[in-house]
Amino acid sequence: MSLFIFLTVVQALVAASLVGVILIQKSEGGGLGVGGSPSGFMSARGAADFITRLTSILATLFVVLSIVLAALAVSQSGGRKIDTSLDRTVPAAPADPLAASPAPAQSQAPAAGASQAPGQAPVTDPLAPAAKP
Repeated sequence: MSLFIFLTVVQALVAASLVGVILIQKSEGGGLGVGGSPSGFMSARGAADFITRLTSILATLFVVLSIVLAALAVSQSGGRKIDTSLDRTVPAAPADPLAASPAPAQSQAPAAGASQAPGQAPVTDPLAPAAKP
């Protein structure tokens, strides 16, 4: 696990360096590039070649580290089991579904004009359209 964390830190440092090197490059449009004079430590052409080479090296290192970290992550998480303690699947249906289901609601409804027992709510079909007031 410590190798994974070490490589992750190295990956972050490489990514930050890559961003910095890309931002200081002189672009065709004159973006965030820093201009230099030919009389400096390095000539403008030599500095451009060095920064371009450094960008290629950092980009390659970034891609290689990404692949290595992905392979390490797969190998470390491959042996884990899925926790099924919170399994909420529906229980299996009974063998005879007709025996377990109640009779249809419309057969329980009293006939028109028949009286109901006191305190008993009228049985209505839940799929029937609502009555108009």
